[in-house]
Amino acid sequence: MQNQNEYDNKRKKTLRWGYLFAVVALCVFALFMGRIVLLQNTNVTEIKEDYINKNYREAKLKAARGNLFASDGSILATTVMRYDIYLDFKTMRDTVYTNNIGALSDSLSKMFGKPRAEYRKRFDEQRKKGKENQYYSLVRGLDFDQYDRIRKFPIFKRGKNKGGFIVERNYKRELATTEIGSGTIGMDNGQYTSGLEGAFSKYLRGKDGKRLEQRINSSQWKPIDYWKVEEPVDGQDVYTTIDLRIQDIAHSALEKQLINFEAKHGTVIVMEVETGKVRAMVNLQRDDAGEYVDSYNYAIKDNIEPGSTFKVISLLAAMDDGFIDEKTTVNVGSGSWVYAKQRINDGHGGGIYEISDVLAKSSNVGTAKLITQYYADKPQIFLDHLKRWKLFDKMDIELPGITKPKILTPEHKRWNAATLASIGYGYSTNINLLQLATFYNGVANKGKMVKPLFIDKIMQDGKVTFTAEPQVMVKKMASEKAIQMMTSALTKAVEKGTARSIFTPNLKMAGKTGTARFEYWLPGPMKYRASFAGFYPADNPKYTCYVMISEPNVSKGFYGGTVSAPVFKEIAGKTFLKTPQNIEKEMLVDKKVNLNKLVEPNVKVAVNNKQMPTVVGLIGKNVIPQLENLGYRVEFKGVGRIKEQFPLEGTVISKNQRIYLTLQN
Repeated sequence: MQNQNEYDNKRKKTLRWGYLFAVVALCVFALFMGRIVLLQNTNVTEIKEDYINKNYREAKLKAARGNLFASDGSILATTVMRYDIYLDFKTMRDTVYTNNIGALSDSLSKMFGKPRAEYRKRFDEQRKKGKENQYYSLVRGLDFDQYDRIRKFPIFKRGKNKGGFIVERNYKRELATTEIGSGTIGMDNGQYTSGLEGAFSKYLRGKDGKRLEQRINSSQWKPIDYWKVEEPVDGQDVYTTIDLRIQDIAHSALEKQLINFEAKHGTVIVMEVETGKVRAMVNLQRDDAGEYVDSYNYAIKDNIEPGSTFKVISLLAAMDDGFIDEKTTVNVGSGSWVYAKQRINDGHGGGIYEISDVLAKSSNVGTAKLITQYYADKPQIFLDHLKRWKLFDKMDIELPGITKPKILTPEHKRWNAATLASIGYGYSTNINLLQLATFYNGVANKGKMVKPLFIDKIMQDGKVTFTAEPQVMVKKMASEKAIQMMTSALTKAVEKGTARSIFTPNLKMAGKTGTARFEYWLPGPMKYRASFAGFYPADNPKYTCYVMISEPNVSKGFYGGTVSAPVFKEIAGKTFLKTPQNIEKEMLVDKKVNLNKLVEPNVKVAVNNKQMPTVVGLIGKNVIPQLENLGYRVEFKGVGRIKEQFPLEGTVISKNQRIYLTLQN
C-alpha cells in the first residue's frame, strides 16, 4: 500500500511539472508568435531603418563600357581599368606593422617620389585610430603596371586579410589616338552626351550590376566582395565609319593651313559617295595657348551662312526646272547690280557669262539675276526644291546636337523683295556643314542623296550583332541632265575658275569655292569664312569633301580658292594612295601615316597545352579578338603593338582568366 501511495505521489508530481512546462512552453510560443506578428506589422520598418539601412547599402557595380573603333579596327576610345588602394589598419598585426613599415615607406617613396618620412608619419597617425580606420585611402587611379608593383610591397603582399591591402577597381574612359579628338569622339557622363560616344551610348554603356557595401564609419563604406546582388554586363563594341588614315590626312592638311593663315577654327568632312559613310570629320579651333585642338564639333553644331557654295543648290534648282542649260547666258555687266534697293557685287570680272562661268567665276550678280528672273514671282517653287532636298529639316543622324537649318521664307517678317536674291548666292540661310556636304554628295552620287552614316557595325563577344546599310534620303534630286550639267560646271570651276590654283591633270576634281563674310552688321574688321566643297575623281566620284576655314588673317588671304581649296587638293591626292594615281611626289609625303600598318597580315594566336603564348610585338587589334574568342578576358591600354603581357609566356592559364596587355605605337 505504501508503494502505491509513493507511486501516486511521484506521478502527481511529474504531472504537475509536465503541466507547468507545457504552460510555460505555451506562453513562450505565444510570446514568440506575438513577437513575429508585432515585427511583421509594426517594427520591420523601424529595424530596417535603425540597423540595415544604416549599416548596409546596395551600391552600383559599374559595367565596362564597350570600345569605340575606327572602320579599320583601330581603337578610338577604350575603357581601361584603374585601381584605387585602401588600407585596413585593423587587420595588420602589430609585429607585421612594426617589422615592415620602414621598408614599405621606402618602397612608396621610390614609387611616388615623396619623402619616406611623410609616409611613415601618415601611417603611424592612421594606425593610432585603430578600429575606426578600416578603409583609409592611400592612392587612386593606378594603372595595371603600378598596381602590379604596389601589391608586392612589404605588408601589402600579405593581401587583404593579413596585410590590410584593399583594391577597388574602376573603369576610366580614354582616347586611344591623337588623330581624332574629344570634340568629335565626344562623351557621355550620364548627364551630357556629345559626339560619337553620345551617339552610340545605348550600345556602348552596357548594364551596371549591384553589390552590397557595409558601413565602416560615418563617411566610409566598405564593399563586400563576395556579395554581388547582380553582375554587370559589359557594353558592346561599336565600329564607326571613320577611316583613321583619311582622318589623319585631313587633320594634318587642315592644321597646316590654319597655322599658315592664322585662322580661328576650321572643319573638314570627307564622305564616301556611294554609301554616305563619313570617313573623316575634323574640327580644330585655336585655344588660349595658340594650339589647334579638337574640342567642339563645328560640322554639326554651328549653322552658318554658306556663301558661294550655296550657288550650286540654287542653280541646280533652275537646271532641274529647265530654265537654264549649257547655252544659257547672263549679262553681269561691270560686276555690280542693284536689285530691290540692294547692291550685289562680284569680286572680279564682268560681261556676258555662260552658266558654267557663273559657277566657275562664282558670280553673285549672275546667280542673283538668274534666280530672280525665274522665281521672283513664285519664290515658293524655288523653295520647294530646297524642301525636297531636306534643307529645311533637321538631319536624322546618330550624333547629338545637330542644328536645324534656318532659311527665310515669304511668311517670315524679315522677308523682302531682295531676300530671294540673297538666298540665291548663299545668304539669308543658315545651314550646318554636314548638311551642305550631304547635298554635294548627292550631286556626286548622280542625284541620289544618302544619309550620312557614322556606324559600320556593332559587335558583342566577337560576333557581329548589327551591320549598317546606306539609307536613301532623296532617290532622285534632279534630272539626269541637270546633274550632268552641274558636274560639268563644277569640274570647270577647278580647271578654269576660282579653284584653278588646285588643278592637276593627274586627278580630275570638281568643286566650288565659297567666301562668306559674317557678322557684317557689326563694326570692326571684316570677318570671313573660306570654303571649298567638291568631289573626286570628277568622272567617277568616290569621295565628297567639304572644307571650311573661319576667320583667316585677311592680310594673308581669305578667299575660298586660296585658303580652303589647297586643303581639299591635299586630301584628294593623299587619299588615293590606296588607288594609285599619277600624283605629284610632294603629295605623297605624309610622315604621320604608316601604310605598313594597313597591310600587315593577321598572325594567328593559339593557346597550346593551356599555356600562355607570347604576343609581345604583335598588333593588338589582331590579337585581342582572338584571345577573347578563345574564352579569355582581355584588358589592355594604349593602341598599336603589344609592348608587355601578363601572364608571361608559358604560364598555365584557364578559361575566363583575365589577360593584361600594354600596347604602344
